[in-house]
Amino acid sequence: MLGDLDISIVMILIVFGFLGAFINSIVGGGGLITLPALLFAGLPPATAIATNKLAATLGNLTSMLTFLRAGKIDFKLIGPIVPLVFIGSMLGAFTVNFISPDLLKPLIFIMLVVVLIYTIMKKDWGSIEKRREMTKKSKAIFLGALIAIGFYDGFLGPGTGSFIIFVFIIMGFDFIQASGNAKLLNFTSNFAALIMFLFLDAVNYSYGLIMGISMVMGAFAGAKFALGRGTKYVRYIFIFVTSLLIIKNGYDFIMEKIY
Repeated sequence: MLGDLDISIVMILIVFGFLGAFINSIVGGGGLITLPALLFAGLPPATAIATNKLAATLGNLTSMLTFLRAGKIDFKLIGPIVPLVFIGSMLGAFTVNFISPDLLKPLIFIMLVVVLIYTIMKKDWGSIEKRREMTKKSKAIFLGALIAIGFYDGFLGPGTGSFIIFVFIIMGFDFIQASGNAKLLNFTSNFAALIMFLFLDAVNYSYGLIMGISMVMGAFAGAKFALGRGTKYVRYIFIFVTSLLIIKNGYDFIMEKIY
């Protein structure tokens, strides 16, 4: 019950929910902040992951609607992809019950390093839109990458928004348009995983709703910041958040090997 919650726990959920959603609505990676906060609040890992999906779904819905109103989501392109990402994420959330997510962590670490190096080297990358006509092969790769990321979001999650943005930038979108499109797909994958976790009765509603309401406010503020500041600032934040994800994943991997 909400009345039984310690005020310090409530403050942790509100503050870190806002910060996580603010960052996530710009470049993804908000789970780096919100998931540890839920674990610190005392939730078991499986419950924390499921509860984070409830809060993140509310936050992603808010930022997605904000980008939509600004005309930064290409429905014609990604509309047909939405149901495939939805299915991929549900399969990922279902698979996590049978396979340990730890198996993916080394691969995720390598992928994040590649994303960071590529983004730093391409200094003008994502600053302007340079979309090209896609061949059948590039369309298949583009679609396959997004479905795989949807599966990953349901299976593990951290860095999903950043990976989606990276895929869109490779295809020639600027950072703002990529962020807008990523929000729709990230909301889709979050919602799909949430349905699975609700079915498995793994969500703590009290914690999830408190953090979720805070994430609604953070997501709105972050989306407005991205739309107002432009691609240059979003690129810097993308590099910063990706670096944090690399450090966090590397630290977790080393600690697991030591202990």
